[in-house]
Amino acid sequence: MKIDHIAIAVNDVESAAKQYQEALGVDEVEFETVETEGVKVAIIHLENGRIELMEPTNETSPIKKFLEKKGQGLHHMALETDNIEGEVTRMEGCGIQFLGKIRPGSAGTKVTFIHPKSLSGVLAELCSHPK
Repeated sequence: MKIDHIAIAVNDVESAAKQYQEALGVDEVEFETVETEGVKVAIIHLENGRIELMEPTNETSPIKKFLEKKGQGLHHMALETDNIEGEVTRMEGCGIQFLGKIRPGSAGTKVTFIHPKSLSGVLAELCSHPK
């Protein structure tokens, strides 16, 4: 496994993307809307991973609830695996709890989230990119 991305909840993804782009000296940012999660995402590619800025697109988005409760900031870290189904099974065997089933994420990935109680208060995402 390796760190795939760090996700940050923001109120305005366009504005935040410009700030990160300038601060990090990045030329391009990809934008995508993930309807199933209710978010618009700005993806900033770095040499050793990605930063994903997330803005809610509807009132039921988990990011909308997060922003209302905690404000802008770090939402989760994502860990990449080649075998998400196998990792979920292995982790469940270790007592790790998940928030829902494996589902589609951005850019054709498969994702699932690990309950923060299982990782010392940190929300983590497992993701598997298409081959």
